[in-house]
Amino acid sequence: MPPLQVETLGDSLYWSYANLALAHAAVSSGAAVYDRTHFMIRSRLYSGLRRGTMNTGSLVEDDRLKMILPQACSYCGERDNLSVDHLIARAKGGPESGDNVVWACRGCNRAKGSADLLVWMRGRDEFPALLLLRRYLKLAIDWVRTKEMVNVPLADASMLFWYRGDQSSIELRLDIRNP
Repeated sequence: MPPLQVETLGDSLYWSYANLALAHAAVSSGAAVYDRTHFMIRSRLYSGLRRGTMNTGSLVEDDRLKMILPQACSYCGERDNLSVDHLIARAKGGPESGDNVVWACRGCNRAKGSADLLVWMRGRDEFPALLLLRRYLKLAIDWVRTKEMVNVPLADASMLFWYRGDQSSIELRLDIRNP
């Protein structure tokens, strides 16, 4: 198989989402290591997202999970003093919609402020829960599609997304104020 070429903003987001699906499948099955099935899930989802024959899961499903799971801070799990937080901060162009809000304790909400989720959690030396990261990526993918920026070369996308690392490890920091 030829090496993966992540060249566009869409490629980067789709590869990140497909990797998340690989991890989710492994966690759901209780696998201690990734196996052939997990890699097939990633490969097929990535290819399907790129071709437009597959899509990210619905944000409605995420909302359903928010309703059936006990209310707790999406960042630390605290169950007291909850408020809503914009996953992608309004100051960074995040939409004022139910798709963009999550439960957060007041301490985490205040500490995160308008910081990007991934940058803020990395500063705490933590990694977001898979459900939270999935929602973040869905919002980013939806925004990029809406703005018709899927095929923007990564080099030209640095004004909106900060990324570093090699093609298999791209970190994103979303700031969607001025496309």
